[in-house]
Amino acid sequence: MNLTKTARWAGLAFLVLLVNSFYLLAFATPGIFYMTNVLVHIGLGTVWAAALLYLAFTSPQYRRMGLYVVAAIATGGVLCVVGAAREFNWLLWTHIGTGLLGALAIVVESKRRSAQLVFACSAVFCVSALGYQKVFPEHQLKVTNTGYVPASMEQEGGGPKTPFWPSSSKTNVGGVIPSNFFMDSKFCGECHKDIYQQWQSSMHHFSSFNNKYYSKAIEYMQDISGTRGSKWCAGCHDHAVFFNGRFEKPIKEQLETPEAQNGLGCVSCHSITHVDSTMGNGGFTIEYPKLHELASSKNPIIHWVDRFLTKVEPEPHRRTFLKPFMKDSAEFCSTCHKVHLDEPVNNYRWMRGFNDYDNWQASGVSGQGARSFYYPDKSKTCSGCHMDLVPSKDPGNRDGMVHNHRFAAANTAVPFVNGDKTQLAAVQGFLQSGFISVDIFAAAPAGEAPQTQMQRRADAGPQAMTTFAVGEEAEQSSSAYMIREVSELAAPLDKTSTKFQPGSTIRMDVVVRTKKIGHFFPGGTVDAFDIWVELEGHDATGKQVFLSGNLQNPKQGNLAPVEPGAHFYKSYMLDGDSNPINKRNAWQARSLLYVRLIPPGAADVAHYRVKIPKDAKGPITFTAKLNYRKFTHYYNQFSYGMKVKPGQDPKLVSIHYDSRQTEQDPAVQTPDIPITVLSKAEVKLQLAQPGEATVWKQVAQKADRERWNDWGIGSLLQGDLKAAEYGFTRVTEAQPEYADGWLNVARALIQEGEIERAKEFLDKAMKADSSLGRIWFFQAMALKAEGDYDEALKSLEVAAQKYPRDRVVQNQIGRVLFLKRDYQGAVAALKKALDVDPEDLQAHYTLMLAWRGLGDTEQAAREEKLFRRFKADESSQALTAKMRQLSPEDNNERQTIHEHESSILTGKKAGSIQ
Repeated sequence: MNLTKTARWAGLAFLVLLVNSFYLLAFATPGIFYMTNVLVHIGLGTVWAAALLYLAFTSPQYRRMGLYVVAAIATGGVLCVVGAAREFNWLLWTHIGTGLLGALAIVVESKRRSAQLVFACSAVFCVSALGYQKVFPEHQLKVTNTGYVPASMEQEGGGPKTPFWPSSSKTNVGGVIPSNFFMDSKFCGECHKDIYQQWQSSMHHFSSFNNKYYSKAIEYMQDISGTRGSKWCAGCHDHAVFFNGRFEKPIKEQLETPEAQNGLGCVSCHSITHVDSTMGNGGFTIEYPKLHELASSKNPIIHWVDRFLTKVEPEPHRRTFLKPFMKDSAEFCSTCHKVHLDEPVNNYRWMRGFNDYDNWQASGVSGQGARSFYYPDKSKTCSGCHMDLVPSKDPGNRDGMVHNHRFAAANTAVPFVNGDKTQLAAVQGFLQSGFISVDIFAAAPAGEAPQTQMQRRADAGPQAMTTFAVGEEAEQSSSAYMIREVSELAAPLDKTSTKFQPGSTIRMDVVVRTKKIGHFFPGGTVDAFDIWVELEGHDATGKQVFLSGNLQNPKQGNLAPVEPGAHFYKSYMLDGDSNPINKRNAWQARSLLYVRLIPPGAADVAHYRVKIPKDAKGPITFTAKLNYRKFTHYYNQFSYGMKVKPGQDPKLVSIHYDSRQTEQDPAVQTPDIPITVLSKAEVKLQLAQPGEATVWKQVAQKADRERWNDWGIGSLLQGDLKAAEYGFTRVTEAQPEYADGWLNVARALIQEGEIERAKEFLDKAMKADSSLGRIWFFQAMALKAEGDYDEALKSLEVAAQKYPRDRVVQNQIGRVLFLKRDYQGAVAALKKALDVDPEDLQAHYTLMLAWRGLGDTEQAAREEKLFRRFKADESSQALTAKMRQLSPEDNNERQTIHEHESSILTGKKAGSIQ
């Protein structure tokens, strides 16, 4: 062969390979052109390498160029065998580095201007392209709010003209896409075996009609209100049915289809290309990739080529299915884990449903909240808890670890019904991981019942229409405060030597504290669980002397209802005829009887009125348990075999209520779903001898500082201000250098209106640790209460510098500026609050006033419309009257501060938990 001719062709191949290499380095796009270039790179590289080796053996001048080239050829060959997954990144970069050095050596050695020009132009183009992609990324780097706030549900998502509304979900094609796109998770499992197996057991997999508990709720909804409103659910639950346009047809007619049984597949999350905002409701765009048909082809040749190309060049695959905004992002999760209802769904109005994002964002767990009681050493997002790292050799592993796709959280019912012991163990292990604690902390003389104490009403400000709790994302969550003196108290009960008189009545306090949890406890659909505190007491002879929170019929096992006088954590909603919302029918909710949830890094106090029997033998051992059952007693029955009694008046049911009676089908077996004990505590109370007086003692040691603080926090959140002040004062005694002790006393005093005293404690907190943003915030609240707006603003600005995404801080800056008549400044601050949460009620209210102050009637009118959309319907509370009269236990539980009596001593009859 002519050596010159071979060299000429090798030189041409080199230039083409050079341009091809720089193109591959610059653009990792999932398209046919790019993947063809990958094949060209492998084929042309092989041919060129063979030619170069031939020239090297025949001519010494080519041998000098070959060292780096040989290394590039060798690493390239190995990559074709092992692939370029993360564990072989070092090999890939060795291939790239040696290839570039070899190319540079050839260009320099050849001394050809054409080669130098091609190399220089390709390099400049590559660097420019990489720079452009860095500055202008194809996909959003993180989920942000744009400032646009829909005034109605018609303005959300694609609007009423799209096939998916009232869900906010959209597709990149603007219409339906093939259902098989969502049903090909098994193809993902060919490479990602561990992750696929984890997902197989997860609640993402069982999100749809392969889950009887979900299926029953949608069937019920469609029977009464039709299919349109149920699309609101489908956007986050039923992608194979929903995005294929099948939700126009009642789901009862297609329950057994593969689409209905699919659940959420891999691409349900990983093909999302854009998230609209943090307003939730499935506000995302899902992309149907151009190469899906090829990637999922059953043709063995096409299938092999696709897998080979993905192995040797995984970057396009990675960019397609793992966008920057998906990584460790609570905002990404918010698209489905935060919801609201409105007229197209509930035939009523805007109403907040469950919301696991906002309370996380405003808390210390996120690192964005300025006013939390506790802050973890390191902030966490959703995946930090629910996608823990587990060992795996999966191609996507980092250092031998992958994020667990079991998504272990709180659903014990579905893995139990499925017979999936591994998933059930993972969920129960998560539930019992110590994220929440129980502490039988204090006892005091029972005295008067809480209802008879003096209460001071607070200026609560505008309240949102919600079925959920409100935590640090708003100014306050309670509008009623109790003012009572605290003097006689024994605490902590396991540290004090207090002896109690037989025959006396004491008030015992059980503290429930959230620790390693980033959202409210409980989270999710909080109308659907049984979560309650059980307190039991036995004397030294084993005689039961107290019981609250027991199952009513032990013969029924876990199927039995909880006695109605227990201390529950849930949302108790009512429909338009005052019936309990107990069928996962939040779309019929019209009022809220009560909601009790615990914010992250906070506490609640359950109070018990304990009558110590005169003949009791000491010590009395009290055991407290926090119990969890998914689902409620009633909903478990409803999902399996409950039916409407025949022959009832059709007027008993409408889109607004369901007053029909039901009965259980004896032929259908109801699952005996497990009850999980989340936390447990025990304490022994010593009894006094006849004539021996009870001496009330408190122990305030450094080791007990946190326990006193928790009791104070629970009291403060209930509005028991003097108890809170008392507890926080003990904290300052136990650990004077702990700044939050002094601060928390000030918090209680500010709410009580004792501003001068609060300032004294704020000064002490500031001296202990002036770096804490929360001290600056509450100092501002004290200054604002005194009318010192300038100094209040200075303190608020310090808090804002430390926590720029705390919406309450921004709201307060806006409010103070409004009071100073700096309306333009107020608008700017309030827009920052809306950047965090576009639905922030307080921000819209103050913006309405500020725009009026500026004389902008159009903007003021829009803010008024938004304010009225989100604000509570106070008249809906009239619906609670019927339930308050019918159920003394529920009426008692509705009170912010209340006591529980023993079910065995008060003669309570068995009843049904609805």
